[in-house]
Amino acid sequence: MTTAENTVVTAPVTAPAAVTAPADGEAAAATDAITPDDKDWTWVLERSCPDCGLDTPAVVPEEVAGLVRANAASWLAALDAEEDGLRRRPRPDVWSALEYACHVRDVFRLFHVRLNLMLDQDGPLFPNWDQDETALAERYGEQDPRTVAAELAEAAEILAGGFDRVSGEQWQRTGNRSDGARFTVASFSRYLIHDPVHHLHDVTGVPAA
Repeated sequence: MTTAENTVVTAPVTAPAAVTAPADGEAAAATDAITPDDKDWTWVLERSCPDCGLDTPAVVPEEVAGLVRANAASWLAALDAEEDGLRRRPRPDVWSALEYACHVRDVFRLFHVRLNLMLDQDGPLFPNWDQDETALAERYGEQDPRTVAAELAEAAEILAGGFDRVSGEQWQRTGNRSDGARFTVASFSRYLIHDPVHHLHDVTGVPAA
C-alpha cells in the first residue's frame, strides 16, 4: 500500500536507479502482486491517522524540515539490516522494506519538485505520477539497499533544505493536483510528512512519536 498519490498513469518522476540481481526469485516475481492504491489520502489533513498514529493536522509546517531529516535517519537505520530480509515481502501483496524505502526516496524527490513549483509559479498544476508503475519500471525490489539508503538521505536533505527556505506568506502559496486536491505550502508540508512516517510504521511497526 502506498499513500502519497492517487494512481494516475504517467512517466516516473526520476530516471531509473541502478539495480542489482534479486536476492531470490520471489523478490522480482512478487512485484506484479501489488494492488494499486487509488484512495484519496488527503483526509489525513483533517484527523490523525489510526494506523501510524501521526496527528497530521497538528504538525507545525516550520518543523517539517526537521521531521523529514529525523524520518530519513530512521530509514537509514531500518535499511542497515540483512539484505535478504530487506527484500522479503511479509505477504505477496505488501511491499518489502526495500520497496517502501525506494518509494519514500522517490516521494522526497517528487515533493521537492512540487514545492519548487508552488514557490515559483502561481497555483501550478502538478504533473501526475504513477507510484505503482514507477515501482515496476524501476524494479524497486531489485535495487541495492546501500545505494537506496544514500539516495534517500540525499533526497531528504534536499527536500528539508527546501522547506527550511520557506518563510512568511510563502506558506500560503498554492498548488493543485489533477484530481482536484488543492494545497497550500503549509498543508502540502503536513501531507508530505505523513507518507514517510506511515511507511516507516509499515516496516517497523513503531507508531509515530
